[in-house]
Amino acid sequence: MVERVDQFDRSILDLMQRDCQLKAETIADRVGLSPSAVQRRLKRLRAEGIITAEIAVIDRKTSEYPMTFITGMEIERDNYDALARFRGWAEKQDNIQQVYYVTGQVDLVAIITARDVEHYDDISAQLMSENPQIKRMHTNVVLRDVKIGLHIPIRRDG
Repeated sequence: MVERVDQFDRSILDLMQRDCQLKAETIADRVGLSPSAVQRRLKRLRAEGIITAEIAVIDRKTSEYPMTFITGMEIERDNYDALARFRGWAEKQDNIQQVYYVTGQVDLVAIITARDVEHYDDISAQLMSENPQIKRMHTNVVLRDVKIGLHIPIRRDG
């Protein structure tokens, strides 16, 4: 982690990852700083891009898109231009939640939400049509969530 991040920052980051709506006063009580010091640190952590977003996480089952698909994709060849084009396209697709460039049998792994299997099939058809550099897709349907999270462990001891 960045050198300018100290033990107080680490504690603040850990708390914010668990609940980004905590008030500065609550964080201050928990980490041993004043509320104004916490606010200054949060402002710096945001400005330096250490905190990249603060979002509400909703229960997917209550949404219009209750199904999750984990999709492995193979790129036509080891082509960084194709990867950049796909990234630009995927960033505009709300149903594509995450994409990872990986090693192994596939080149990309995506987390995709859909209303149902037919909707996923439509998303897949569009993906393949608009991204000819993707030569094959391997899909896993999520049957049950075991653990979902984006919390990154933070060492507090410096």
